Amino acid sequence: MSFDQKEIFSLMYKLARLIVPDTRVEYDAQGAIHIPLDRMYGPLTMRSLMKFPIGGTEERMPRSVIRAMGMVKKAAAESNKANGMEERLCDAISQACDEVISGKLYDEEHFPLVIWQSGSGDHTNGNVNEVIANGAIKILGGLMGTKDPVDPIEHVNMGQSDHDTFSTAVRVAVAMDLQEKLYPSLRLFGEMLRKKSEDWKDIIKIGRTHLMDAVPLTLGQEFSGYHQQIFNGKSRLDDSLSRLYKLPIGGTFVGTGYSTVKGFNNMCAKRIAELSFLPFESSPNCFESMSTCDALVELHGELNTIAVSTMKIANDIRFLGSGPRCGLGELMLPENEPGSSIMPGKVNPTQCEAMTMICAQIMGNQAAINIGGLSGHFQLNTFLPMIVSNVLRSITLLGDGITSFCENCLKGAEPNKPKITSTMKGSLMLVTALSPHIGYDRAAAIAMAAHQNGTTLLKECQNAGIEKQDYESWINPEKMLAPE
Repeated sequence: MSFDQKEIFSLMYKLARLIVPDTRVEYDAQGAIHIPLDRMYGPLTMRSLMKFPIGGTEERMPRSVIRAMGMVKKAAAESNKANGMEERLCDAISQACDEVISGKLYDEEHFPLVIWQSGSGDHTNGNVNEVIANGAIKILGGLMGTKDPVDPIEHVNMGQSDHDTFSTAVRVAVAMDLQEKLYPSLRLFGEMLRKKSEDWKDIIKIGRTHLMDAVPLTLGQEFSGYHQQIFNGKSRLDDSLSRLYKLPIGGTFVGTGYSTVKGFNNMCAKRIAELSFLPFESSPNCFESMSTCDALVELHGELNTIAVSTMKIANDIRFLGSGPRCGLGELMLPENEPGSSIMPGKVNPTQCEAMTMICAQIMGNQAAINIGGLSGHFQLNTFLPMIVSNVLRSITLLGDGITSFCENCLKGAEPNKPKITSTMKGSLMLVTALSPHIGYDRAAAIAMAAHQNGTTLLKECQNAGIEKQDYESWINPEKMLAPE
């Protein structure tokens, strides 16, 4: 009596369920392994789950990477179809990829692997191959786990290796998350700072250098500096993205493209560009793209710079809003929630605090990414999962943090005009305007006398024989805001 392959696998499933309920048995080069019946992954994923129980679900490979892997596999399937692979298999694989791209299968935990795995993302590539293969098998009416008629390696992974697919997906994931999660926040931040600088262009206040009084400027001028910081940060990010858009797909194992066909790389890159609506193209040198993570290190360096800029802005706003009566008190920040369990009426600059903590975390991520980037050896970098997880985390934290800071702090911040005017008029550094008329040394002596005696500049000028009329003509804050 003979049995066909489907009957054999059916008997194997029934036997496996007697031994380990609710599982099926699959085989790979290392032998048999039990897999939960309701999971679409296969042996490689199961072995990784067993051997890398690190960190739990919060350390899962990010959804963005899995979505990008779905795009890479779909592009590869369609390119393979154009190069002669059986049409019905390619179409089923492409359809199964759509389920991966949608995120539905991620939510159902068919992609359970953690970041801490093979350093080139081999396990995740295998996980994606297995899920897509089983999805295509179901579409074609087959039995999950049989590899019939779709094999995860021979069909889903055709023309690819772990190395070029995962490193390609990493770039796609980062670029898409930037567009979706960070760029809208940066635009909001920049526009809000620009508007504040325009609205407050006539509010003259005292400047501060070394945390000490300096000559005047306007509150608008101060905020224009913040706006320029964010504008510059986004411009740098745009420039670094141009190198991230070069995809190593088609480089296969070490960058040579061995085991694929001519033009496969360009076809895949073009299709990925269409799926993502981003200007991806084939890398001009896959040896560089696969053996290094320079593009990711550079890009996160720009995120790090934005974090540095944002921390400076958040800290300045925190200090300008300090008080309300015993601090600088030049800005009135939104009172979002009570600030103390023991001091009634206290309100704290919590949005500034959250934002600066996020910035510190991004700087920490930069350190890990630097180490990962310099640790590539020969034709492969084996720190990719750690690097991409940190880049994606920084993008999410910056995007969410900046949006919250804008909506819950910056938007409602208002100038405390009486305090600004009082502080500005009481500053001894207005004496700088006297220097061209009475000399630096004499002006310095007047400022020192006013400080030591607790008097005003006007009083000490009069004591030094300077007429009030001359004093009021020479010391005019409005004339100190720009070149003469």
